[in-house]
Amino acid sequence: MPAPTVLALSLDCDDASASAAFWAGLLDGEVTYEADGVAAVEAPGLTMYFGELDGYQPPGWPSDAKQMHLDLRGADPGSYADTVRELGGSVPDDQPGGDRWTVYLDPAGHPFCISGGDAS
Repeated sequence: MPAPTVLALSLDCDDASASAAFWAGLLDGEVTYEADGVAAVEAPGLTMYFGELDGYQPPGWPSDAKQMHLDLRGADPGSYADTVRELGGSVPDDQPGGDRWTVYLDPAGHPFCISGGDAS
């Protein structure tokens, strides 16, 4: 039997439309579906799904709870702060990566990191 392949990254949230708009804007993607508390984004190399969850609580940052987060690469990790804020995300005060990576939060509070290096 062949191994399964990755279909998409699915994230719970409180507002699927806001989450999809954020990630589509950040990743130069496109919102391809949006209805009834569900949204989808197609971006280069990644498909993301968002589903609204009653009583959703963001994972928080920093947190001792183990969780999954998305790692991205960009030429200058800290240079995305304005874009992240304009799209509805935020930049937490706790930044353990120094100049090697920057932690950001999407509108639903999911942490993600942008690490330095060639983004191509």
